[in-house]
Amino acid sequence: MDYSLQQRTELIIAECMKTSSTNPYEIFNIIAHKDFVSTHGPEHHVLDGACILTAFYNAGGVVELDAALQKLMSEGLKMPGAVCGLWGVCGAVMSIGAALAIIDGSGPLSTEDWGSHMEYTSQALTRLAKIGGPRCCKRDAFSSMELAIGYIKKRYGITLDMPHIKCDFASKNAECIGERCPYNI
Repeated sequence: MDYSLQQRTELIIAECMKTSSTNPYEIFNIIAHKDFVSTHGPEHHVLDGACILTAFYNAGGVVELDAALQKLMSEGLKMPGAVCGLWGVCGAVMSIGAALAIIDGSGPLSTEDWGSHMEYTSQALTRLAKIGGPRCCKRDAFSSMELAIGYIKKRYGITLDMPHIKCDFASKNAECIGERCPYNI
């Protein structure tokens, strides 16, 4: 079936609402293997942050999950595809940064929490820049989630589960960097 971006993100949100996992990678891996998630695509601008929000909520984090996921979907749908190469900002990082802003309830006029998410996003972008390209929405999601887990533990005192990640999407990615990827099987 050919899904619109709106349909894909709605299906992502529905899948998140079904899980009780506190492991964002596990949530991601289950959803990313669904037929409505492409190897590369702007649905990751919702998927990646949604996995963090869902795991955070399931681990006892205080957030109204349905409303938070709807807000994230609204924000994520504003991010065009290919921002990594065209704008220099990865959609996975933006998605998780948006999720963290939703947790804090921060916005452009906030004072106390205004810059905290920028610390996370700057570190995540630096990490991705060191790995290099070309694009890989899965690799960028894994790296961004790993860093977010430490940030969430330090900032909110919430522990999210995270296994050692080994990518099993390489065969679907014509641009896979193979041995240069830290998640190469």
